Amino acid sequence: MENTFFISQSTSLIVVLSVSFFFALLGIYHSKKYPGLKNYLTANRNVGLFSLTTSLTASALGAWILFGPVSAATWGGIGAIIGYSLGTAFPMFFLIFFGKKIRKEFPKGSSLIEFMRRKFGKSLFKLILLMTIFYMFIFLCAEVTAVAVLINYISATELWITSLIVLLSSMVYTLYGGLKASIFTDNIQMIVIGILLLISFFFIKSFNEAQFSFDFIKERNPHLLSGSYITGYTAGLTFFIAVAATNLFHQGNWQRIYAAKNMEILRKSLIISFFIIIPIVFYMGFTGMLAFSVDPSNRPDLGFFSLLLKEQTTLLSIIVVILGVALTISTVDTLINAISSLIIVDGKASFNIKTKIDFLKLSKFIIILLSIICFIIASNGFDILYLFLLADLFCCAFVLTVFSSFYKKINEKNAYISILVGLISGFLIFPTPDFSKSLLVGILIPKEFFGPFVTQSLLFLSFIVATFLPFFILKVKKN
Repeated sequence: MENTFFISQSTSLIVVLSVSFFFALLGIYHSKKYPGLKNYLTANRNVGLFSLTTSLTASALGAWILFGPVSAATWGGIGAIIGYSLGTAFPMFFLIFFGKKIRKEFPKGSSLIEFMRRKFGKSLFKLILLMTIFYMFIFLCAEVTAVAVLINYISATELWITSLIVLLSSMVYTLYGGLKASIFTDNIQMIVIGILLLISFFFIKSFNEAQFSFDFIKERNPHLLSGSYITGYTAGLTFFIAVAATNLFHQGNWQRIYAAKNMEILRKSLIISFFIIIPIVFYMGFTGMLAFSVDPSNRPDLGFFSLLLKEQTTLLSIIVVILGVALTISTVDTLINAISSLIIVDGKASFNIKTKIDFLKLSKFIIILLSIICFIIASNGFDILYLFLLADLFCCAFVLTVFSSFYKKINEKNAYISILVGLISGFLIFPTPDFSKSLLVGILIPKEFFGPFVTQSLLFLSFIVATFLPFFILKVKKN
């Protein structure tokens, strides 16, 4: 698709700077009234229904929704959209049960890792901690890269400029005000995101009146809606497992579980978030199928923009910029505070440091270091989707073992073995960057020894093996 939807770089920069620093000023102004470590980590455990709902929803979404579901829908069809939608939203239901358990057993906590320290020894919980930080760092890189690429597409603004503005503005208020600032700005960001998504829906529908239907997609690409399209099922299950597993390890979610004023508010907020997230992600996936059906030559990940910006108006381009920046900052501030909180709460216990260290200051230095690395990655426009999928695989290998421990005692040695076997087995099947082969299928053993389903479903099979093999190993070890 030709990049013809430019607004001027100066206009784009004014919008990005204005939106970014508006949220920064809001966050700083609000959090001045709420100093202290308790507000930094858990917002003083006093967050109400509206604030918790908007914060959970805004943190779960991000600039990835403008690209990921749109692209997946072009090859995975309706199955991929359903899997993506449910995978993003379903952790909210899981967290109702896990949240109740963790708040009851560990009412003064602020992270999942603290709870894991009670369940397992130091070696395993260190592994869980490092995996969680690695996943969230990859998520941070993905978000900043996504918005930098988006602004570059809209206005040809260099990637490093957008990356620098978004990272700086997010760090300024999040490292100052912590969770309290993040939740407050999430409230405003979610309102902005909701309004702009509704505006985009009406414009896309009006620009594509004759095509805006499942009937049109069925006429052009019937396989995308077909119940017998196997790729749709495997894609849907892959995205469901990958996205759901990773979101369960998102420290930002666990902070918000502890931040809720009471269990009833937490339960209602999680349920409402679930029902807000599903139609948003589904809508984005639908635009991917529609754009592909209108013009298959369009780049798959730019389908949403090809529909919305076909009239090439400056106003719509500005709306896209605001939407992208709001989505990104709402996620980036959550990730920054989540990583910072893990370093503060779990750093000393993890590494048994005897000297007196201010872990709040240490966490801020580490966040700045990680942000510099993130800036370098985003500025170069590296394709980190593959690394993101690898981070998902790590989470999948941990998920059943870790969350089974909520309800039954698991031997640490058995847990360690099950996770490592699941991770290694999944990695052996995990596809190479061109998705044509894997270490096991095509490198160690020729592809001819495997059927077409295996060779064409490597990503799906790697997630299935990494997720469920640890569970079977624990069963065998127990018996």
